[in-house]
Amino acid sequence: MIVTTTETVAGREITESLGTVRGNTVRARNVGRDITQGLRNVVGGELKSYTGLLADSRDEATDRMIEEAESMGADAVVSVRYITAEVAQGAAEILAYGTAVTLAGESDSNQDVA
Repeated sequence: MIVTTTETVAGREITESLGTVRGNTVRARNVGRDITQGLRNVVGGELKSYTGLLADSRDEATDRMIEEAESMGADAVVSVRYITAEVAQGAAEILAYGTAVTLAGESDSNQDVA
């Protein structure tokens, strides 16, 4: 499945737009992580534990979006965007969305593009 933030796929013609697809996840921080990250916040620096949590959440939301696109018969998802929102204290939603499309011709590879 090709996933891209652009409106087109280089070298390929979009033959049909199948509609909007999305995937989301809601993740909460945990108390142990909050204590260690709170100390890091005092002295400065990257909150690596939270960075990892958000990266994992983004991947899960993307995978769910791809599953929806595949169920529609899509070859690619174009114009992909991400939104993060706090839904409760200590919990955030990650939403991935884009447009599922079919493509003309066959690709030489099955790699994701950005």
